[in-house]
Amino acid sequence: MSISYIPESVKLRLWGKSGGRCQYEGCSKPLWMDDLTKAEFNTAYIAHIIADKPMGPRGHSDLSKKLKSDISNLMLMCDEHHRLIDKIDVEGHPAKRLQAMKARHEARIELLTSLQENKRSHVLIYGANIGEQNPSLSWQKAAQAMIPLRYPAEPRAIELGLRNSSFEDHSAEYWAIERQNLRCNLNSSLRPRIVSGEVEHLSIFALAPQPLLIELGWLLSDIPAAEVYQLHREPPDWKWQESPGSFEFLIKEPSEIYPTVALNLSLSANIDNERILAVFSGKNVSIWRMSIEAPNNDFLKSREQLKLVRQQFRRLFDRIKTCHGQDALLHVFPAVPVSVAVELGRVWMPKADLPLCIYDQNRKVGGFEKTFSFEDDYNRKEG
Repeated sequence: MSISYIPESVKLRLWGKSGGRCQYEGCSKPLWMDDLTKAEFNTAYIAHIIADKPMGPRGHSDLSKKLKSDISNLMLMCDEHHRLIDKIDVEGHPAKRLQAMKARHEARIELLTSLQENKRSHVLIYGANIGEQNPSLSWQKAAQAMIPLRYPAEPRAIELGLRNSSFEDHSAEYWAIERQNLRCNLNSSLRPRIVSGEVEHLSIFALAPQPLLIELGWLLSDIPAAEVYQLHREPPDWKWQESPGSFEFLIKEPSEIYPTVALNLSLSANIDNERILAVFSGKNVSIWRMSIEAPNNDFLKSREQLKLVRQQFRRLFDRIKTCHGQDALLHVFPAVPVSVAVELGRVWMPKADLPLCIYDQNRKVGGFEKTFSFEDDYNRKEG
C-alpha cells in the first residue's frame, strides 16, 4: 500500500496511460465503476512496482526513495490485484514481471487509442450447427483478431445465426430452416444499416457447414467493404498470420467434356473423385479439381493466401463456363477452410457464372448429399 504523496499530475498521466483499467495481466477491469451496481466512482489503487519504502514489497535501499512518485514505477490496479501483488503473493510478482505487465498494457492502450475513424469495422458473426456441435463465437476473440488494422465499431457483434437450434445437418429441414433464418436475419439486422450508411465495413467471422458459408458469402457479395477471417488450429485464434514463403493452387482439368460437370475443392482435405462419381450413379461426369500439394485443415494462414483464392476462383469459374457453355450446372463438392467457403460465395456472380449446386459431406448419410442449388435462385435477393 502506497504511503507516499503522488502529485495529481502524475496520477492523471497514469490514468491516461492505463486507459482507466487495471494493468494486471489478463484483468483490464474498468476502474471508474462498481462491478455490481455499475455506479460510477473511482475504484482504482495506485501500486508501486518497487515499494516506496525499502522494507515494502520489492523495496530497495536506494530506488524506493528515488522512484516513489515516478510514473515508470506506478501501476493502476483494482483492489484484488493490488492486494495480490503486495500481500498475498509478493514473491510471485518480482519487479521485472510487473514492469513487463505495465509495458504491455500501456502499449496496447496506446495502439487502440491511436486508431483512426476510418479503421472502424462492424463485427459480423454467423454460426450454425455442425453435426451435433454448436460453434461458439465471441465478439472478444473477433476484436483481438482485427487489431491493429481494424477495430470494432461497437461493443457487440451483428449476429446472424439461429440460437439454440436442435436441428442437425443430416436432416432435410436443417438446410431450409438455416437458409431462411440467415436471409431473414441479414435482411432485418444488417441490410438496413448498410443502406443507411451506418455500416461501412464488415469483419466476418463464421463457423458453419460449408454450404451455409457459401450462402453467407453470396448474400454479402454486394457488400464489397468486408474482410473474412479464418479460425486457425495453431495457434487457436482468428488472427491472420505471416504469409508462407511460397504457395500455389493446383488445377486439374477433366480429360473429357460431358454435360454433367463437377468441381472438386480439395483444400482442407482430399476428396477422391470416386466419391463424387458415386453421387451421379454411373453418369459420365467432367470433374475439375482445385487443390494444394498437401491438403490439410490449417494451410490457410494469411490474407495474401485468401486473396489468391479469390483470384483463382474467378479464373476457374470463367474457364469452366468457357468449356461447358452457359447452360451447364456446376456441382460443387467443397472441402475448404471456412473463410474460403465464404469467399467462394462472394466471388460467384449469378448473372455471369454457371449456376451452382452445393453438396455436403456427412457421415450420417454415408457420403456427399445435395443440400441446395443456386440455380434460378438469386432472384430472391430482389424479393
